[in-house]
Amino acid sequence: MPVAANQPPVMLRLLPGVLLIAILLVLFRDTVGEMIATYDRSETFAHAYLVPPISAWLIWRQRHLLATLPIRPMPWVLPLMGGACLLWLLGELAAVNAASQLALVSLIILTVPAMYGWAVTRALMFPLFFLYFAVPIGMFLVPLMMEHTANFTVAALQFTGVPVYREGLQFVIPSGNWSVVEACSGVRYLIASFMVGTLFAYLNYHSWKRRLLFIAVSIAVPVVANWFRAYMIVMLGHVSGNTLAVGVDHLIYGWVFFGLIIGIMFMIGSRWAQYHEPMPAPDAGAPANLGMVQGRQWPVAAAVLAVLVAAHGVLWTLDQPRGPLQSELTLPDDLASPWKGTEDSITAWVPAYSGARSTAERTYRAPANSAAGDAAQVGVWAGYYRDQGKLNKLVTSSNALSRVEESNWAQVSNGTQTLTVAGRQVQLRKTLLRGPGEPGSASAQRLLVLHAYWLGGDALSASDVRAKILMAFNRLRGAGDDSAALMFFVPAGNTPQSLEDAQATLTQFAQTALPKLTSRLVAIQNGSAGR
Repeated sequence: MPVAANQPPVMLRLLPGVLLIAILLVLFRDTVGEMIATYDRSETFAHAYLVPPISAWLIWRQRHLLATLPIRPMPWVLPLMGGACLLWLLGELAAVNAASQLALVSLIILTVPAMYGWAVTRALMFPLFFLYFAVPIGMFLVPLMMEHTANFTVAALQFTGVPVYREGLQFVIPSGNWSVVEACSGVRYLIASFMVGTLFAYLNYHSWKRRLLFIAVSIAVPVVANWFRAYMIVMLGHVSGNTLAVGVDHLIYGWVFFGLIIGIMFMIGSRWAQYHEPMPAPDAGAPANLGMVQGRQWPVAAAVLAVLVAAHGVLWTLDQPRGPLQSELTLPDDLASPWKGTEDSITAWVPAYSGARSTAERTYRAPANSAAGDAAQVGVWAGYYRDQGKLNKLVTSSNALSRVEESNWAQVSNGTQTLTVAGRQVQLRKTLLRGPGEPGSASAQRLLVLHAYWLGGDALSASDVRAKILMAFNRLRGAGDDSAALMFFVPAGNTPQSLEDAQATLTQFAQTALPKLTSRLVAIQNGSAGR
């Protein structure tokens, strides 16, 4: 499209907004640094390095169109940018990287309509929204996709006549033991396919119906392909006596299979490509005088900068550290009547939580002739968190009861349980762990664990999302981010009856112990513990 004779060069017309985005990136450099650190740390998001260059190339393809479009700043976008700043602030206060990073990308996108108006924004809609692929998000899908991968693999093995015994994400077949770990979840395949499939749909189709259909296919195909990949790897190991598809080959075969499936998907998708159908040209509108337009842009840019600086000022005010704990977290002898604290330990298991300011662990034993049983024992573990940051936060994917890659403990089942504590309903997570040993082994120790987050005062939650929200609003109102992980655990046998007995013991103990334990945590929060 030819450029009108009275229109100045594209870059001169776009200069104010480009400068504003550059200043925005400088102001939010810590958030940008966190994104880059995630790309370096996780292969799942290594593709994100390509997102900004691809977006810039897509914008460059529109340079002739941009030279003809009118620029009309939209100051009413400022409230939306204020909302994005609030999301960024809450993400920083609760140490939720994904929220902060989504907010940053949203601010970059909203800068375009604020500075250039709707005509330019509509022309650049896809390149701008493509920037969301730079946000390293999606790891929350890992547990769910691991579960579905294990379900499909076990069902497929049984369908093909291979006997399987399963406990959680581990299963045994006649030729050996297998487990579904994070690398088997397929999340990296899903995210990569989603990004590439979306780009393919934009470049090859003009119809929104075709685009959305191909994007849906690019989401479904890697999920199903990963299921068959896992089944194929197990079967290759089974029929070869575990000489194929093990070790490094496991990952190599997986990527070869994934690449083949995606290649076929693109070949099929290209049959309906609309290469030669011209895209409708948007109405350019009447050209505007450059000096007049830029005269309107600078006040909008100043208002945007004021909003961005205000968000950083609020964060600086609320982000002042509360300082060290006045007293360390300890567990008293009389935490739950009639249970008495002992120095014994009922297990070698320790939850894989890091970054706590103070931790405490103790075993409680019921006295003879008590309602809990003569030999009943319960373990308690608690970790107290304060002044949380990127490396020492309570709610994070790296904190778990056990990590398959680093421990011989495996999670057999997960669920929730609702208890009545001090007259109110409290929901806790319930997890069955199996210690070192093969699935189904009678000699392997099993633990039944009830666990929850304490979030200041009497607030308890089993939800990661609710815990993050409560911590963010606690900090927003100046109450700090003091919180804790609470865990109660009992040995559980390998029979349904022993599991029921463990459940009854754990429920009775937790109902009695939680009020006194939360009161102790509140005293530490207020600096009055031990006085």
